[in-house]
Amino acid sequence: MGWLWALIIGGIIGWLAGLIVGKDIPFGIVGNIIAGFIGAWLGGLLLGEWGPETGGFHIFPALIGAIVLVAILSLILRSTRRA
Repeated sequence: MGWLWALIIGGIIGWLAGLIVGKDIPFGIVGNIIAGFIGAWLGGLLLGEWGPETGGFHIFPALIGAIVLVAILSLILRSTRRA
């Protein structure tokens, strides 16, 4: 049951990051989950573990990490579409 909760929270974090940045994440729900997981990892590395924790994610660092990830990903995808 813990992995299911982690998937749901990871998807929500990825979805919120996409809303805040204003860019769609490729691959829909799966992309949101991946962005949430990678963002949580990145946020944990950059900011440490602080704030409320749910589903194995510290919410604030995970959300900030996911926002950074989505912003970088949107810049990369935008530059490859021009070429």
